[in-house]
Amino acid sequence: MVLLNYLIMNTLKNLILLVTIITMNTIFAQQKDPCRYIKTPSGYLMVLRQGDDVLAHIENLAKAENIPSASFTGIGFAAEVTFGFYDFEAKKFNPKTFKKVEMGSLTGSIAWNEKDPSIHLHGIATDEKFNAFGGHLLSLHVGTGSMEIYITVNDKKLERKVEQPLNANVLQLNCP
Repeated sequence: MVLLNYLIMNTLKNLILLVTIITMNTIFAQQKDPCRYIKTPSGYLMVLRQGDDVLAHIENLAKAENIPSASFTGIGFAAEVTFGFYDFEAKKFNPKTFKKVEMGSLTGSIAWNEKDPSIHLHGIATDEKFNAFGGHLLSLHVGTGSMEIYITVNDKKLERKVEQPLNANVLQLNCP
């Protein structure tokens, strides 16, 4: 009987602990994501966190805030960055991915392709040995720490269109 009471009490304690853990996880999961950007006098300041997809967040900001066009700069840690070097003969990017690097510089622009934002982003990444890699960014995910992006909004809507024969997505200017 003593053993049975001990087993019942131990099972109840474990059950209470399990319910507490599940409840706490549910509460934390339902908490609002931290703010990713704020308005500034010249545009926006975006702070992204570990795991965030940088290009997706910039595209979402452009849509949500209806940004006509913008330029941006940034710095921060990357879990993974993929650069692409454009092969003019093949008319495509040759990608190369680097992991756990620091983005020493990001620079880019926001324009539009018909209905969607078109992000053009270049950068320079360095590894722990201070080797530098750079070029056109195809993808970028934030690593440990954060990434800060300063977006300067322009008042004119700009568009990109694919131009031949290079098959390149080129910013269009409406000159008088």
